[in-house]
Amino acid sequence: EMYPLCCVSLESSEIGDNSPEPMTSLSRSCSVADLRSDVNAGQWPSSGSDSGSGTSSFAGVLYKWTNYGKGWRPRWFVLRNGVVSYSKIVRSENVASGDDVRFIGDVSVGRLKRLNSCGNRRSSNNNSNSNNNKPQKTVGVVHLKISSFRESRSDSRRFYIFTATKTLHLRTCLKEERVAWIEALASARNLFSLRRLNDKSPIIQTDISLSTERLKQRLIDEGSSEALIKDCEQIMLSEFSEIQGQVRVLCEERSNLLDTLRQLEAANIENEASGIPEGEYQLTQHEFSDLQRSKYSEWSTTESSDDVEKQELEDASEDEETYFFDTKDHFPGVRNQSDVMNEINTEKLQFERRKKLPDPIEKEKGVSLWSMIKDNVGKDLTRVCLPVYFNEPISSLQKCFEDLEYSYLLDRAYQHGKEGNSLQRLLNVAAFAVSGYASSEGRHCKPFNPLLGETYEADYPEKGVRFFSEKVSHHPTLIACHCEGKGWKFWGDSNIRTKFWGRSIQLDPVGVLTLEFDDGEVFQWSKVTTGIYNLILGKVYCDHHGLMHIRGNRELSCKLRFKEQSILERNPHQVHGFVEDKDGKKHATLFGKWDDSMYYVNGEGTSKTKDMVNANLLWKRTLPPVNLTRYNLTSFAITLNELTPGLKEKLPPTDSRLRPDQRHLENGEYDMANAEKLRLETRQRMSRKLQENGWKPRWFEKDGENGTYKYTGGYWEKKEEQNWEDCPNIFGEFSEDIVNKSAVGT
Repeated sequence: EMYPLCCVSLESSEIGDNSPEPMTSLSRSCSVADLRSDVNAGQWPSSGSDSGSGTSSFAGVLYKWTNYGKGWRPRWFVLRNGVVSYSKIVRSENVASGDDVRFIGDVSVGRLKRLNSCGNRRSSNNNSNSNNNKPQKTVGVVHLKISSFRESRSDSRRFYIFTATKTLHLRTCLKEERVAWIEALASARNLFSLRRLNDKSPIIQTDISLSTERLKQRLIDEGSSEALIKDCEQIMLSEFSEIQGQVRVLCEERSNLLDTLRQLEAANIENEASGIPEGEYQLTQHEFSDLQRSKYSEWSTTESSDDVEKQELEDASEDEETYFFDTKDHFPGVRNQSDVMNEINTEKLQFERRKKLPDPIEKEKGVSLWSMIKDNVGKDLTRVCLPVYFNEPISSLQKCFEDLEYSYLLDRAYQHGKEGNSLQRLLNVAAFAVSGYASSEGRHCKPFNPLLGETYEADYPEKGVRFFSEKVSHHPTLIACHCEGKGWKFWGDSNIRTKFWGRSIQLDPVGVLTLEFDDGEVFQWSKVTTGIYNLILGKVYCDHHGLMHIRGNRELSCKLRFKEQSILERNPHQVHGFVEDKDGKKHATLFGKWDDSMYYVNGEGTSKTKDMVNANLLWKRTLPPVNLTRYNLTSFAITLNELTPGLKEKLPPTDSRLRPDQRHLENGEYDMANAEKLRLETRQRMSRKLQENGWKPRWFEKDGENGTYKYTGGYWEKKEEQNWEDCPNIFGEFSEDIVNKSAVGT
């Protein structure tokens, strides 16, 4: 709903399995048979009193799902001119005797009075000085032009109305009433489309003339000279000519838009006439990006179940805080910058990246988690030998690159900096720092621990980035990475201190991430603590908490607080922070969720509704892939371990894509993956001896005694030359001679 609402107390207001007893119908109620006959005739039912529009309205009480605390609540719904509006209180203008309103459902006059009395009593409690007869605001409005609806397949009294930003779960008292509402919605949709097709839009006159006589007379009265009058007249005509040109362009755009709408409506009507099953309705065939088609689509052939209905109700529950979204984030026709850039840069690719993992060859065998945990409580997770069942088919080196999925935010930050907008630059950097956590939602498997000297490269011309990472130390475990984008460089090294605590795992990141723009501005920050909970009982979930301080080498810095999730938290994953200068003055406020989106407002604000209305979107998470596996990899993560055409021959023998246990796991060859993992872990245990013998990383060098590992260069040049002579085959057969040879080589 558009605004936070208070609960309305009514007799028989909540309906679960038992609906309220039928009431005596009003004398002006609309029967289902009459309604269907009028719809089949292609016209609205008429009651004699036409207001001049040629259409009648429908009204009645429907029960709307709010949340599990309040359940189903009665709302007064009105369908008029292709618009569905609903409110908590029956508005007097909706039931006036002179209106052409048809009531659906058995609703008594006494019940309408009780609705009004309850609403007035609530208003009186909120403001003792308020007038009880003061008109109430409409709670919500739905335009059928950009909405769709369908019946529930598991409940004969329930139906849904879908918009791009929300879903209305509605329920009637009787199944006949649901049929009447569906018929009314369908007739409104059909007539609205036909009227739009048949009506010709009025032609806007763009040849507008301008008279300067009054201006000339006023200047003459003021005693202005003739030269000054001519100059003023010329300025006036020049400005008007520019405005007239802009109006002409707008008119042309409007005309093109109307033509497109007519074509879409015509196509929709043709599709409907081609044999859509009875009882299924759709307004348009636009695939709204934020509607999960597998769950909500009217064209889905999957039968709904009680579990699906329950999940839909969970999705429809209202939180304490209401979030607002820009239209461009929910309609595919309005694309963000990353979509446009990806579309342009895709032309550079000679192949299409994969959309799903390979189908598993073997059937996976489950492993008892408790049997693994009970003997390792309090130990470092990196020292615990876990079966491949607990891994996901990517390594920690590839996981580092996953944090750059939304690298377009850094491209945008670079552009803002070039334009002199340092605030917008830092806001986008902050959104990028948060976006790296979005992929962790639902990811309960552990990435592969790389071998010492293992590397990973990622060349994504469609994103405009090149990434490289290497495991530079085994004890302590350190991974260094370097990425180059459009006007920026990103690097850092990271170590994760991991502990089992019986029912949970705590991950404490160690290391600093650095972002440098070509104009010399630098930002640095460290990651926050991550926890994985309910390993023994309950649903496993991941949470991030702590303070992230993004420090810059100029005036502004940013502090982001990741709120720790509590047991009774109804709105988890919250992030809140400020952009401030060296004097502590707050220039902007950021808020959102690390697994969904980030917003900002200028100055000091909060995440409450009044500030959310004026909030600006910084970043929004992309939708998950259609073919989800138990790993819950994102669409971007699915591409990380892919061997694209011609790539295998160009990679060094140290690249993670060539690691056999990881490749076997991805292919679903679980027995072979476990065998290879045990073999490589035997080699991994010799890494300490390699370091003691003087082993050094090939592509990174430490910047000072306590500094960060920085990329020394040369990798991409070696790749062009196909010269990997100094890169050992770390995934091959292992012997003590390799340790001694590596020591001599360093």
